[in-house]
Amino acid sequence: MARHYSIAIDGPAGAGKSTVAKIVAKKLNFEYIDTGAMYRAYTLKVLQNNLDPKNQNEVKSLLDSTDIYFIDNHIYLDGEMVDDEIRDNRISDNVSYIASIKEVRSKMVSLQRKMAERKSVVMDGRDITTVVLPKADYKFYVTASVEERGNRRYLELINKGVKNITLQSVIDDIRRRDEIDSTREESPLTRTEDSVLIDTTELSIEETVDMIIDLVKGGE
Repeated sequence: MARHYSIAIDGPAGAGKSTVAKIVAKKLNFEYIDTGAMYRAYTLKVLQNNLDPKNQNEVKSLLDSTDIYFIDNHIYLDGEMVDDEIRDNRISDNVSYIASIKEVRSKMVSLQRKMAERKSVVMDGRDITTVVLPKADYKFYVTASVEERGNRRYLELINKGVKNITLQSVIDDIRRRDEIDSTREESPLTRTEDSVLIDTTELSIEETVDMIIDLVKGGE
């Protein structure tokens, strides 16, 4: 590809966006920006400081002193790599509350746009096609059934050694996050008319990646 490109991928929790986006970026030699990880990193900081994730004033108090960036597909929070810490179930339980706060989203969107200005990127999240990169060259909405997304998340947690969870509780959590993400006042999760819908319920990661790359290369 001769020029600068941007690929925006939106979708609900557990749809496989991040996994797919990482592989697509690697195959196209683009920079991968996991915007969801940025909100998770900020949630981690809020919890590390023993603040209430549902108290907006407490959450916003850390914004000016926070730095989040990526180096070689690793995420750094205030200079410390936090790839593993942000995947803790405690982060998953609270990130939607923090991500719904207008000032938090404004800060993250500003950081994300600056990243996209420097090089070709693949960016995934909840509002990439609608807010962050509304003029992206390629837009995709990746989703799957609630049951399939819950099952994927459940297996991921089990493989990480997480105990005292049930499949039903994880599915219920996915439903709760869907409700929060799609009804929040600031940048709700929605599919734009120009986004290609990809339902991954019956698709493998490889099939989903191939579909996106074929569409991108076909549009060169």
